[in-house]
Amino acid sequence: MLIVNNLTKKYGKVAACDHVSFTLEPGTLTVLLGPNGAGKSTAIKSILGFLRCEGEISVDDYPNKTIEAKRILGYIPELPSLYPNLTVSEHMEFLARAYKLSDYKSYMEELFDRFELTDKKKKYGDELSKGMQQKLNICLGLLPRPKILLLDEPMIGLDPHAIKELKNLLLELRDSGCSILVSTHMIDSVENLWDHALIMQKGVVRADVTRGELEARGESLEQMFFEITEQTTKGDDPE
Repeated sequence: MLIVNNLTKKYGKVAACDHVSFTLEPGTLTVLLGPNGAGKSTAIKSILGFLRCEGEISVDDYPNKTIEAKRILGYIPELPSLYPNLTVSEHMEFLARAYKLSDYKSYMEELFDRFELTDKKKKYGDELSKGMQQKLNICLGLLPRPKILLLDEPMIGLDPHAIKELKNLLLELRDSGCSILVSTHMIDSVENLWDHALIMQKGVVRADVTRGELEARGESLEQMFFEITEQTTKGDDPE
């Protein structure tokens, strides 16, 4: 379980995240929605310990910056950051050694197969197309089998096959008990995946709702998103 309580991150006088609070329950997929600049990436980087911030963040009862928490957390960033002089296989081997993984090779081969990287295993990071780099980026995030997985715009640059495989994998991980947070501004990319939705605007969580609650109201996620973001853009805070 991931608990975020009063997360606040300021750049000068501007609050990129302003007292953000939410919980990720085991076996759920939460989508974090918001327009560009809403504070989504800042929230994720704060959870991961990449940024100094105020508030409390716990990962299975461990403070987020502890080694114990980092072993549980997985992260797939929006932009791949690969080593130009390592091959695809060497990237995965390097990560496996860093995490001290054992019995990972069959899962590594499964990921290569699902994301069509099997014939690219000997290619170097800088030889891959942007789409292939993103596929490797995803495989690296999945290899440690994290209990809590954070993804920042993971589907940008992927072909239809890779998008389908990623969605299937996310559902498999959720069903196995993993807590998943997907940050995006593309609602249609997660429409059939989410159990829990957070909508951010100007550093504030404007909505925190489950699929069941929204369906009971007879609303769609897209409707709620535009009602909130268009209203707050005009300067009126929703109740």
